[in-house]
Amino acid sequence: MYLETINGPQDIKKLGNEQLPILAGEVRTALIEKLSQTGGHVGSNLGVVELTVALHRIFDSPRDKIIWDVSHQCYAHKILTGRRQAFVDPDHFRDVTGFTNPHESEHDWFTVGHTATSISMAMGMAAARDTQGGKENIIAVIGDGALGGGEAYEGLNTAGEYDSNLIIILNDNDQSVAENHGGLYRILRKLRESGGNSEQNFFKGLDLDYRYLENGHDIDALTALFTDVKDIDHPIVLHIHTTKGKGLAYAEEDKENWHSGSPFRIEDGVPKNGYPVYDTTVYDSLVDLMKKDRRAIVLTAGTPRAMGFVGEDRAEWERKGRFIDVGIAEENAMAMASGIARGGGTAVFGVYAPFLQRAYDQVSHDLCLNNNHATILVLLPGAYGMKSNTHFGLCDIQMLAHVPNLVYLAPSSKEEYLQMFRYATTQRRHPTAIRVPVRIIEDGAPDNTDYSRLDRFKVLSRGKGIALIAVGALIPIAKATAQEYRKATGRDITLINPCFLSGIDKELLDELKRDHSFVITLEDGVLDGGFGERIASYYGPTKMRVKNLGISKAFHSDFNAERLLAENGISVERLLELIRCFDKGGDIA
Repeated sequence: MYLETINGPQDIKKLGNEQLPILAGEVRTALIEKLSQTGGHVGSNLGVVELTVALHRIFDSPRDKIIWDVSHQCYAHKILTGRRQAFVDPDHFRDVTGFTNPHESEHDWFTVGHTATSISMAMGMAAARDTQGGKENIIAVIGDGALGGGEAYEGLNTAGEYDSNLIIILNDNDQSVAENHGGLYRILRKLRESGGNSEQNFFKGLDLDYRYLENGHDIDALTALFTDVKDIDHPIVLHIHTTKGKGLAYAEEDKENWHSGSPFRIEDGVPKNGYPVYDTTVYDSLVDLMKKDRRAIVLTAGTPRAMGFVGEDRAEWERKGRFIDVGIAEENAMAMASGIARGGGTAVFGVYAPFLQRAYDQVSHDLCLNNNHATILVLLPGAYGMKSNTHFGLCDIQMLAHVPNLVYLAPSSKEEYLQMFRYATTQRRHPTAIRVPVRIIEDGAPDNTDYSRLDRFKVLSRGKGIALIAVGALIPIAKATAQEYRKATGRDITLINPCFLSGIDKELLDELKRDHSFVITLEDGVLDGGFGERIASYYGPTKMRVKNLGISKAFHSDFNAERLLAENGISVERLLELIRCFDKGGDIA
């Protein structure tokens, strides 16, 4: 085996050319073995094994700087840069993250998990190099649908008038998370079909040098290409055709399903923990809307499965022009939603909370400034959503609740979600966002709330002295706390479901002042600037004691939701301790 001798890129340079394909095979086998046990990004990493071996064979990392776009295709890079043990020894599988991380290695330059970033970052590093008289190569690796993101266009445009070393490697596997969409990808297809000779060459149109390689798994061809461009004195795009999921037949065949996933059996790809059961509430609500409202259009930015749209059903709605995938371009989707609403349509944009931050300007300016009635479904928000610092969804309340004209709703049950969705998609007064629970729990009773009466909180149960105001997903913890407190003391706590995150119910808050002296707010996002601080600010000039509980401001990563919440005071046990302390006149600060 050659892999066990590789402790860094310098060891790859010691191998003969004929040994490199064997090394690549060993790297691929290691990846498959680990991913089958831990899950992770499968297809994107298997598709760049030979490319990565060739990169480290020819270039001199970390002197030459390799910047990986999204960086979910960096596993082979990690194996070859001193982190092999984390991929071959089960006791060390959790030693490294799933994305590049400068804290792990000098060969990683950025912690990044968002798309379309690498070219701009590489341009910045190239500019810094030039001011310091450096001569190293700056290499951006972009692909997996990332080229459709707006930042990638901006970086390419800047590179078009640059006059120093910059190497842009386009890993073209004709795939994003789902299939690619947009005119640019038609141009890439024509370039592939013509061997890079199509007259419709987007890159040359930007005054960039360009080379094409058809077989991105031919290490000899890759090393020859990289040798030719090493130390080049101007920007060049290397368009390299690869196969996503290379080496696993079922991953090559079903690229979307195998973009990432849970542990699986290598022989047939069957999930080790069984096939996941997905809640269809969001999908059903969207299909029902499109069937009832011929003006309704649903938008996604490269993640159609997030809303349950798959296979022929998705294709049928796309053919009708009712379901539009804009690719990984949240800014475009948000502005389109505003345009659909202004044009008389009913627009719904479903987006993962961690990716919504890329469209903040469009939320504020394009949509809300114009007060157009589009609906945003915020998916996987808060602590129960994505759990990586590169996929950070703990600040959705801060992002949305303070934007003028926007109504931000937080359902705590399936029934509330459905009623809020009906309201949002039938009213024409303002834009609306819905914080879709990760766990959509049925309450058992229909919700007939009139949400056009803005900022009216729901009182779930009435007590005296103490009130718990819990956002959405934390209602079950609040209910359990109240039940345990009643068992222990015989007294009731007032439970409040705010429903609205973009405003406060001043009438109810004033009413609480009559027979309550302590209000506790619970939210599963970052505390600073969140929902609870609005309540505290309102009660500031009064005698009401307020305790805000939420998550500390940090880029939390690889966390357990219940544990993180408990560490920040949000669990039945911790809440009971707080309440008992208040009852005894103790310090609740």
